[in-house]
Amino acid sequence: MHPSAIVDPGAQLGEDVEVGPFSIVSANVKIGRGTRIHSSVVIGEWTEIGQENEVWPGAVIGVAPQDLRYGGDRAYTRLGHRNIIREYVTIHRAYEPEGVTSIGDDNLIMAYTHVAHNCTLGNQIVIANSVGLAGHVDVEDQAVLGGMSGLHQFVRIGRLAMVGGLAKVIQDVPPFSLVDGQPARIYGMNIRGMQRRGIPREVRHDLKRCYQLMLRSGLNLSQAVDAMRRTIPSNKETDHLIRFLENPSRQGVCIRREGQGVNGRTLAAEAAGV
Repeated sequence: MHPSAIVDPGAQLGEDVEVGPFSIVSANVKIGRGTRIHSSVVIGEWTEIGQENEVWPGAVIGVAPQDLRYGGDRAYTRLGHRNIIREYVTIHRAYEPEGVTSIGDDNLIMAYTHVAHNCTLGNQIVIANSVGLAGHVDVEDQAVLGGMSGLHQFVRIGRLAMVGGLAKVIQDVPPFSLVDGQPARIYGMNIRGMQRRGIPREVRHDLKRCYQLMLRSGLNLSQAVDAMRRTIPSNKETDHLIRFLENPSRQGVCIRREGQGVNGRTLAAEAAGV
């Protein structure tokens, strides 16, 4: 612990935790072993940080949310293990009593990103610089969010989805998709991401058929989901996609119809490579 750091006596620090110069660790904070807190970091009350995380200079974690409804009640911020939190990231606690802002394991959150109150992030997510997550956003495992993209409150980002830089995301982004634009629209599937994560070719083909049903002109979303259940083989990935589509947030699902591809590309051109 650096002599200039301020650590409340009520904070609990595990073995080999480092706290750098001018950092502040508040009361009721728990930090797991091997975590490194760089200089000028602020960690607010009721924050729990797991093991072997690295928090870079200027980050602010677990302070009061930017929500006028917040009345100072006890609410939490929880981070798992092995996360990398880069410079000047802000992660706020939940706004309602006993609520939680939650981040899982093995995530990379790059500089100047904001994670607002009541967000839930899974594992192995990559968030590029200056991304803004409004309140109550859910991001599933292995998603990638491009730099300076903005996510509306309550939207959901599905597993292995990729959001383009500067995208304006105002509706749920289905798993395994590529989205971009303002507002964001689906323009393909995250084929490379699925390949890197070891999803077999036959499963990728099944997912391609799901996307063709979902984006085909003349089928609404419920009709497309019904067709998926009737015609697409059941496996972990297709089942996950169907469950996601059956349980949209209040914002609805980000879809577009055939012939509305980015730069004039059709669905057939976008989803050709499996």
